[in-house]
Amino acid sequence: MNDGDEQLLRGRVYGRDHDDPDPGPKPGRTYAELVGGPLDGLLVDIHGWRNEEVDDGVALTTELSRWPGGRALYDPHPGEARKPGPGVACRFYYTGDTP
Repeated sequence: MNDGDEQLLRGRVYGRDHDDPDPGPKPGRTYAELVGGPLDGLLVDIHGWRNEEVDDGVALTTELSRWPGGRALYDPHPGEARKPGPGVACRFYYTGDTP
């Protein structure tokens, strides 16, 4: 990934197109920030997820992973504090890729 790709991803919500006129977070929604790996800086909408679902982390499809079209794996750090309510509530850290 080059610097241009990284700038394109910062602050954008995963799943929204880069040319979306408003690719950022929406008021009243809850997000996890992705840290490291190919999707570093993106936000994942976790609004309405149960704690158990957040604990499981995510496997996100991306062309930027080791296997294009594969999934980048992100998990929370055990015991890391979560902020209640809307906004960025927690972080998911890159743990690897899978086809």
